Amino acid sequence: MKILVVGGAGYIGSHMLKRFRSTNYNIEILDNLSTGHEKNTLGYPFHNCDLADKNHLHSIIHKGKYDLVMHFASFINVGESYKNPQKYYENNVTNTQNLLNCMVQNKILNFIFSSSAAVYGEPNSIPISEEHTINPVNPYGQTKAIVEDILKDYDSAYGLKSICLRYFNASGAHTDGSIGERHKPETHLIPLILQAASGRMENIVVYGNDYPTKDGTCIRDYIHVMDIAEAHLLALEFLKEKQISEIFNIGNNEGFSVKEIIEVAQEITQKKIKVNIHSRRKGDPAQLIANNKKITDRLNWSPQYSDLKTIISSAWQWEQKLCSS
Repeated sequence: MKILVVGGAGYIGSHMLKRFRSTNYNIEILDNLSTGHEKNTLGYPFHNCDLADKNHLHSIIHKGKYDLVMHFASFINVGESYKNPQKYYENNVTNTQNLLNCMVQNKILNFIFSSSAAVYGEPNSIPISEEHTINPVNPYGQTKAIVEDILKDYDSAYGLKSICLRYFNASGAHTDGSIGERHKPETHLIPLILQAASGRMENIVVYGNDYPTKDGTCIRDYIHVMDIAEAHLLALEFLKEKQISEIFNIGNNEGFSVKEIIEVAQEITQKKIKVNIHSRRKGDPAQLIANNKKITDRLNWSPQYSDLKTIISSAWQWEQKLCSS
């Protein structure tokens, strides 16, 4: 089976490539390196291509004769999506549709999509199941919801079968220390906390300590990136066998507050982390916790690395490597 990994040079895509190493799948990568890193491609055949370049994209897809496409190439910064929604709609929606159109034209009808818990918006109930109302509260989440709707229509019209994986908070780094999170600018909480621990940043900013939670800070469901990669592999095998479209949450079924994460990070790093409290950010729900029963039941998936100490320890190992390089 031949698979094209779009966005394979990025954070989650590169962990997917590492997971593919122990399989017999024939893998190629497509990435424009706008946020990814070429050394993350791990020696697999690599196509440097932007999804906005329809001619180049069509040429690669046509020649590749792929059986399935995995799509990791979205912009993910919620704050930036408010400031520059055009950038997000063009890349996350228009460029994804360019990819889907190329696939349909070339009769490639299996697709695995990185969606997001951001499609749920402010939750009506916790934990959040896949049946929860779709009501995104920011442009980023809206782009993911739109693509999910496109995929339903492309299934009905063209027979394109897809698995949408709604990530909660992707976190951690590969336990062998070889790859990890390296966004510029970094916006994710755990790497920012660890940059404050390593001295690359002066402090960590906590946005709001007056939420209706146990300690006033936001609660999120953190899922280790290696567990996310495993979920993709199981989704691929499910899609190959069943040929039906599905949606699954990828989450830990447990939430941790910002304050708890800082405390565990201080324990693991043995560093005092300076905290500055700012006002709440627009569009930040108080709690986001996944109900992961569907993926555990249907795909027999269970998180192996997503306890908080493993997440932070692996990310700290990676942060120390970045500091020394």
